[in-house]
Amino acid sequence: MKFAALGFSPEILKALEKCGYQQLTPVQEQAMVPARRGKDLMVNAQTGTGKTAAFALPMLQKMLDNPNPHAQGNPTAMILTPIRELAEQLATTIGDYAQYLELKIIAMYGGVKISGQAAKLKQGIDIVISTPGRMLEQINTNNISLSQVDYVVLDEADRMLDMGFITDVTAIMEYTAKKRQTLLFSATTTPAMNELSHKILTRHQEIRVDKRNTTADTVEHVMYPVIEERKIDLFMDLLAEYNWYQILVFTSTKRQADDLLAALKQNKIQAALCHGDKSQGARRRALADFKSAKLQVLVSTEVAARGLDIQGLDFVLNYNLPYLPEDYVHRIGRTGRAGQPGNAISFVSREEERAVARIEKVIGGKIKRINRRGYEVSNRELLIAKNAKVHQAKKTEKSTNRATKPIKSSLKGKNSKLVGKKFKLKTSRKTKL
Repeated sequence: MKFAALGFSPEILKALEKCGYQQLTPVQEQAMVPARRGKDLMVNAQTGTGKTAAFALPMLQKMLDNPNPHAQGNPTAMILTPIRELAEQLATTIGDYAQYLELKIIAMYGGVKISGQAAKLKQGIDIVISTPGRMLEQINTNNISLSQVDYVVLDEADRMLDMGFITDVTAIMEYTAKKRQTLLFSATTTPAMNELSHKILTRHQEIRVDKRNTTADTVEHVMYPVIEERKIDLFMDLLAEYNWYQILVFTSTKRQADDLLAALKQNKIQAALCHGDKSQGARRRALADFKSAKLQVLVSTEVAARGLDIQGLDFVLNYNLPYLPEDYVHRIGRTGRAGQPGNAISFVSREEERAVARIEKVIGGKIKRINRRGYEVSNRELLIAKNAKVHQAKKTEKSTNRATKPIKSSLKGKNSKLVGKKFKLKTSRKTKL
């Protein structure tokens, strides 16, 4: 189906043509019609399927059909998203869709001065895209009012809940208009998100484009068993052999990311870092340089796992497996987008083997294991069996020693004194005789 069939305005169609959009994706086909009709939606679809257009285009068209100019600090639409990078990206993408419309869009997030964002709000904003924390700050300082918001979108809703934003999101929704259209979009389905949907949606429609918690069919999954201490060496060897260019690497901690970046720079590999300790400007520059192919490697913690659209990204590496198997889906969702092929590579230490089984259950398939010569890891099952035998042997030896150990007298206190008195009495009688 083509976008023109949905009755979008000439301005929106002109923008979509300039963006190179032609055919609707499955999530767009299923979500756009009920969204245009004003239905509340809970949409579950994998990353890279065109979810942004699925909620943004109907919203833009309805704002054109029903213009509702508001006073300063009173936006018509609000989009909440978990991280600042995604807020910026949504503002850019939706701005492209609205490039021929007279609408003002702002992205709000922490890490920058609140005063600059407040000044833009006072000038009048149609669409505000924000992280939950910064939105609450603007509300509490009376820089924004949500009482006249007609459209609310929670993008990556499940991730916001995973990051502990449930209280903030619930509080923000209390400030919004009672008569509003609300859309929830996410890559995975969780009981917590189902509970949230029933709290903030009204007679909503559920749309599931793919099976739950799935990954793109175009992504090839492989894993390399390796001990933790040799992951850096393995990465350098694979980079040299396969000449991976533009590879996004996820670590579990900032310390691991820092160590890996230091090793890459020591080997004169163009790389940058994206994690919570970096300033917003540094993170923005790192992502921009990576997108423009100035960098070979971008090292990131979980902060970049959601929503970041990097065109033509062929490789994602899990330097460490995530704690939650659902986060594996989000990480590798950066590759294999929009039907393009992609590669998800994981380095798995012996301690991470249990996570592999959980991930395979979530993605519904086995991950190909590649044993790299020189990086062999002993079989985990054999090691567990060996440790169990050693433990049982020690336990048996301990029980045997306890059974054959001589029993010592444990008489103490009053009883031992009585025994002593009887002995002395008997001795004195013998002396008298």
